[in-house]
Amino acid sequence: MRVLLPFLMLGSVTHALYFFLDGTQSKCFFEELPKDTLVVGHYTAEEWDDNARSWSKHDGISIYISVDEIFDNDHRVVSQRGLASGRFTFSAADAGEHRLCFTPSSSSGRQGWLSAAQPNGGIRLSLDLAIGSSEIESTDKSKLQDISQRVRDLNARLQDIRREQIFQREREAEFRDQSESTNSRVVRWMFIQIVVLGITCAWQLSHLRSFFIKQKLT
Repeated sequence: MRVLLPFLMLGSVTHALYFFLDGTQSKCFFEELPKDTLVVGHYTAEEWDDNARSWSKHDGISIYISVDEIFDNDHRVVSQRGLASGRFTFSAADAGEHRLCFTPSSSSGRQGWLSAAQPNGGIRLSLDLAIGSSEIESTDKSKLQDISQRVRDLNARLQDIRREQIFQREREAEFRDQSESTNSRVVRWMFIQIVVLGITCAWQLSHLRSFFIKQKLT
């Protein structure tokens, strides 16, 4: 099924719609995007519940999303599998037609979800597309602010660590200088002790020699 959604060239544009998917059939949209256009998409997939006779979301649903550049030999720019609800983003690297496809799968075990008897198919997918280079949601802004704050905290912590390292290096250099000075004083003191001991020994030997000579003469 080929569905065309119009885009405005100026400012950001938001498209909200929902459509039905039968079984594992893919639903594709073809969009003409100008260069450097940011696209942010939010989706929610719900499965038909025969017992409740209503659409409901559960963890067994997953949606595979692909975005291809038709003008560039179907070059794929998005390929992701998400849960029953989530988001996807991409930027148009070049101007041209893009194909956005959504393929559902379910592990709910409900035998009726593939049946054509279900109203409009077994999966209802709600899609909200925000298109425009200036599109940044408030949640994204808060996340960016949180990340920015964390980066600033990390930078401050790194500065603290750097100052601590510089302080430790200065202390190590001071301790090394003190150790070298102490070793030098110890070596000098040992040398002085050796000189004093040598002089003492020489004096004692001279005194004993004189004493023995005197004893022999007397």
